[in-house]
Amino acid sequence: MTAVAVPRAPLADVEAVASGRRRRAREQMRTVSVLSGLTIALFGLSLTIGSTFYSPADVVRVILGEQVPAASFTVGTLRLPRAVTALLTGVGFGIAGVVFQTLLRNPLASPDIIGISSGASAAAVFGIVVLSLSEGAVSALALTGALATALVIYVLSHRGGFAGTRLILTGIGIAAMLNAMVTFVLSRAAAWDLQAAMRWISGSLNGANWTTVVTLALGCAVLAPLLISQSRALSILHLGDDSAAALGLRVDRTRIILIICAVGLLAFATAAAGPIAFVAFMAGPIAVRLVGSGSALVLSAGLVGAVLVMASDLIGQFAFDTRYPVGVITGVLGGPYLIFLLIRTNRAGGAI
Repeated sequence: MTAVAVPRAPLADVEAVASGRRRRAREQMRTVSVLSGLTIALFGLSLTIGSTFYSPADVVRVILGEQVPAASFTVGTLRLPRAVTALLTGVGFGIAGVVFQTLLRNPLASPDIIGISSGASAAAVFGIVVLSLSEGAVSALALTGALATALVIYVLSHRGGFAGTRLILTGIGIAAMLNAMVTFVLSRAAAWDLQAAMRWISGSLNGANWTTVVTLALGCAVLAPLLISQSRALSILHLGDDSAAALGLRVDRTRIILIICAVGLLAFATAAAGPIAFVAFMAGPIAVRLVGSGSALVLSAGLVGAVLVMASDLIGQFAFDTRYPVGVITGVLGGPYLIFLLIRTNRAGGAI
């Protein structure tokens, strides 16, 4: 049998492809560096401004453990836990959101839309109004509620194989039921319980403390690096199950790992600050516009989420005469973006 010669790409074409990849990697790295710098700047601004301004030098001294009159309490006890919680919740929401959107190949498939955040909210409201639990117990119950809701959605939608559209529609239906439950429980709540529940479900950083920070930091330290390390696998899954399997990826196992880690990260973030609206929904598409798809997408989405939460918290605290929870500001930003996305999808003839 005569061997068939396989044509090889010209060396110049191979070099052009390699050069393009290196250029794109440099551009992504520059974008990640800019986002990192903006995140650091907002974090520092959160520590310096307020009813009293403290210089960056005083803030650094407090962080290093020195006793600075007045600043040690204001910065170390009030502002620093709030800023760290804003940073970590933003990273958590951003990464979890882009993982779901990429896995399901739909920008509407964020935890806000498909019911996971609603599960955390329903559990927290039930714990506050019916069980009269403490703040720490409410956070633990919210985390459990998010995980349980994600499991129910996955089981109900996994009939005869995995289908992203079926999972999204199942999640929307469950979210509607959970939101109805929240409304019913709130309608029967006492005034003091109603105030606490509304503050929680609106998404707020007012209750941030070092106990919350430690739990959230542990969750992010384990799950966020794991998801970032799976960026390449996530990009391959975005091509479709058949293409991913052809490239040697263990599709079902990888998808389950990604979903479990993303739900866990989202649950820790929600338990710490409540379901801050639309951060998980907006961070991924913004990151895609900045860096495109690829290995830098997950990290970029986390940084975008951190920027959104910290900037919205500063706006809510200082831009108006009345202080608003961070979730109110992100909701104002995310609502118009959702409408824009729906209009664009409809014009493109896409299915939701």
